[in-house]
Amino acid sequence: MKKKPELLIPASSLEVLKTAVRFGADAVYIGGEAFSLRAKAKNFSPEEMAEGIAFAHTYGVKVYVTANILAHNGDLEEAARYFKELAEMQPDAPDALIISDPGMFMLAKEICPQIERHISTQANNTNYQTYCFWWKQGAKRVVSARELSLREIAEIRENIPEEMEIESFIHGAMCISYSGRCLLSNYFTGRDANKGACTHPCRWKYAVMEETRPGEYLPVYENERGTYIFNSKDLCMIEYIPEMVEAGIDSFKIEGRMKTALYVAAVARTYRKAIDDYFESEQKYRENMSWYKEEIAKCTYRQFTTGFYFGKPDENTQIYDNNTYVNEYIYLGSVEATRSGHAENAQTASAARLVRIEQRNKFCVGDTIEIMKPSGENLETVVKAMYTEEGEAVESAPHPKQVLWIELSEEAAEYDLLRVKSGNR
Repeated sequence: MKKKPELLIPASSLEVLKTAVRFGADAVYIGGEAFSLRAKAKNFSPEEMAEGIAFAHTYGVKVYVTANILAHNGDLEEAARYFKELAEMQPDAPDALIISDPGMFMLAKEICPQIERHISTQANNTNYQTYCFWWKQGAKRVVSARELSLREIAEIRENIPEEMEIESFIHGAMCISYSGRCLLSNYFTGRDANKGACTHPCRWKYAVMEETRPGEYLPVYENERGTYIFNSKDLCMIEYIPEMVEAGIDSFKIEGRMKTALYVAAVARTYRKAIDDYFESEQKYRENMSWYKEEIAKCTYRQFTTGFYFGKPDENTQIYDNNTYVNEYIYLGSVEATRSGHAENAQTASAARLVRIEQRNKFCVGDTIEIMKPSGENLETVVKAMYTEEGEAVESAPHPKQVLWIELSEEAAEYDLLRVKSGNR
């Protein structure tokens, strides 16, 4: 059997990075406050990046930093300073940089040669000669273009150096544009997708206008609600891990550097178990398929497709009637600490074990919620009591990001996630 691929998980913040690490990532990819193609993501300050890398390395998890903008002249001087800062980061520097622009690549090669360089999917990597070109420049890994089939990736594997790595997306949102190179956002709003500020106009609702009838908008009907002609379904290859492995892919990449900790936990945990099960026994992998599919559907998604992996997508890969996510579960918070009793200045301390969370959505005492554990276990539990940091008992958590100590009917541990099924609050 071929070597087990890396599971590469996105992280939009320090909280999400820690979640990814604890829920099964082999590596995480993050963005700094500059030069990343997800400018609207929270991204990492230098201090958060240092803390996140140190945390990940404690668990043997690698961290890759995105610097994948298509740079203009005015970006280069600051980029050089940025690469120098990354190289000098203490106690640990990033394990790799993800780059798409050749100029940025040459700067990184010169300034921080000790940090691996990976080539982003934005660089349109569609053939083995492109891979060989980047290998000769010093790249360790190339991310395959989304437009490639598994057959084409297997052919690339056969024609590149054995030590060179292929990274391919296995799950997440699909960009409608070729290798993510889109001009729509810049044209409509002045916000450049290739510099990290995409407004996602592919998800907007469109109509047709005939040139001799200006101002008369003709809807492209799929049903009475109109159509979203650029709105792709999300990629999901949970049923095809054997085929991905057989193609020679070294790293399975999850899309989603703007996603929540709940999304990251769900996809990381599910793909972690699926990959491990397959490498233990293909029979075990097949037998657990219903669990994988059930769990992956608990994170936000837009229906699923296999993208280009088995040939060019057809009309069935698009969603024509809406641009909204399916969202079956609501994220409440991640367990940051546990203790007996609650805040020290409280008049009456409970003997029960309490968990500390920074609340993300409203819930109340008496609600039935779910503890989501990295092991794969989901525990239904009742919220028995709730206290503020000052020890005041409260009945609900109405304020976003309010820190609370919560008593649950089942035991939760640090890094467990709390969620509730939509409609159960």
